[in-house]
Amino acid sequence: MVTNSYRAAYDRSLADPDGFWLEAAERVSWSQAPHQAVDSTRAPLYGWYPDGVLNTAFNALDRHVLAGRGDQDALIYDSAVMGSQRRYSYAELTDLVARFAGVLRARGVGKGDRVVIYMPMIPEAAIAMLAAARLGAVHSVVFGGFAPKELAARIKDASPVAVVTASGGIEPSRRVEYLPAVAEALALAGAEGTPVLVKERDGFDARRTDFAGWLDWDDEMARAEPAAPVGVAATDPLYILYTSGTTGSPKGVVRDNGGHAVALSWTMENIYGVGPGDVMWTASDVGWVVGHSYIVYGPLIAGATTVLYEGKPVGTPDAGAFWRVIGDHKVDVLFTAPTALRAIRKADPDAALLPGYDTSSLKTLFVAGERLDTDTYYWAAEALGVPVVDHWWQTETGWAICANPRGLDALPIKPGSPTVPMPGFNLSIVDAGGEVVEAGVEGNIVLGLPLPPGTLTTLWGDDDRYVSSYLLAFEGCYTTGDSGYRDEAGYVFVMGRTDDVINVAGHRLSTGSMEQVIGQHPAVAECAVIGVADPLKGQRASGYVVLKAGVDVPEDALARELIALVRRDIGAVADFKHVAVVEALPKTRSGKILRKTMRQIADGDDYVVPSTIEDADVLDRLIGTLRPAAAGGAG
Repeated sequence: MVTNSYRAAYDRSLADPDGFWLEAAERVSWSQAPHQAVDSTRAPLYGWYPDGVLNTAFNALDRHVLAGRGDQDALIYDSAVMGSQRRYSYAELTDLVARFAGVLRARGVGKGDRVVIYMPMIPEAAIAMLAAARLGAVHSVVFGGFAPKELAARIKDASPVAVVTASGGIEPSRRVEYLPAVAEALALAGAEGTPVLVKERDGFDARRTDFAGWLDWDDEMARAEPAAPVGVAATDPLYILYTSGTTGSPKGVVRDNGGHAVALSWTMENIYGVGPGDVMWTASDVGWVVGHSYIVYGPLIAGATTVLYEGKPVGTPDAGAFWRVIGDHKVDVLFTAPTALRAIRKADPDAALLPGYDTSSLKTLFVAGERLDTDTYYWAAEALGVPVVDHWWQTETGWAICANPRGLDALPIKPGSPTVPMPGFNLSIVDAGGEVVEAGVEGNIVLGLPLPPGTLTTLWGDDDRYVSSYLLAFEGCYTTGDSGYRDEAGYVFVMGRTDDVINVAGHRLSTGSMEQVIGQHPAVAECAVIGVADPLKGQRASGYVVLKAGVDVPEDALARELIALVRRDIGAVADFKHVAVVEALPKTRSGKILRKTMRQIADGDDYVVPSTIEDADVLDRLIGTLRPAAAGGAG
């Protein structure tokens, strides 16, 4: 099943990490090439390429211009909400980034300083990120639209020298004002004097001039002196990204420059099969790790063309939006979240809108962010007629822990599995005592140290918290917080967060397994199963389902059918007896279902609505359905 070239690469990466990753580093441009890969002097805080010097923005931009490809498209901006498109060549994007780096430099930003970026999905967001990197500064992108309190916590933690923002973000049904939120956040953080640079957009109530001293992006760019790339140590931080759902003191994942550049270069070629001139569209947001890695840095480091999309999978204007973008820009590789596919499928179950667009350029669809249920996998594979590749990773890792390396080997796809561990990830499935379990047995997924290049090096300003959060539970390992199992062929199956494993009358059961079964029903668009407190059995499984568009089925009849399916495929031990049909499931903006919050509500526990929630009204409407679940019943 697992072919020789993948196996050789994986085995070498574990047996000879220095040799493997020094060879990979040759694909990156260095002002001082490294002679050492892994640095264990501060273990368990490992570093990569301690003697290397480079600039990430140079690797993403200037080197391609110097190689004679300045006229190639670097970035395509497609705004479904504005009905506009714009293309930026490598030469043009390099010039814009150099000039905005000059703007930042004129406002006191230098090597090691932090810049907070609070922007919608517009080209200026990517330009600001790359400009900070050009100066050797550290950017921290905060998802546009976050509440002022959450933005303030990140500003206070990062202590930025400058803040970059825009008038606001545009949603299908509303406009979100950013400037008042930034002003409130600065006040809450006690940072009112921080320079603020504003990209103004039409159609918003608040204007830059409403805030004393705030600077206009266009005016500053018009008089800016371009800044040259600043060389930094490979181990210097490139960015801080605060993990979703943080409460209290935010948890800032730190990504370095050298390991990050090498890892993304390797993944673009070997996982995604994308190279110079190819078009990659990652349908995410620059506020998330996926947007950092595969909207901005990865495709540009590879010399590819990246698509930056301002819109939704449905509603801008309909469920054919993704197919239109693929056709308009001749997209070779699309990377999106399962929740986006499920939204499209819910609105257009038969993919009736797809034949209206030319998607023949598409070679591969990559999916990550939530577990890809088998029903959605088969729907997408049949509709598009291309390989649908699930892969699994985290904000902390920055790239795929498990994947199907399409540029290295096209391994057989197993629906439900993100395939196999990628080079550098020494993956094991262990029980609560840290002992490796047999194939087919579910356990904790852990990664042996050191983690490969491109993964988090620490948490911003708090090495102790990094160690206590990730490295203490299992000796010598990074704890992913996910559970899963390996099959006899070595394929990994990720079943969900370890706190989504429930205990029913002494039996440990995966809610992810139940969701896979429920998702096979032809009426179900998506679902979530949570463990509800039960005085007799400890916990009891409770299911919540969203129906496909146009489906009309009595809820009690559907509940009986789903209960029967779970009993058939998992067994009576699951004690699955409660099903409720809901309009929508509460999710983060990156597509993760808020199962923990749902469980807390159902159990009557105190809960905090995560700052990353996509639509708080969905959760509000669900509360009345969740609380009666504690009484049990078949729904």
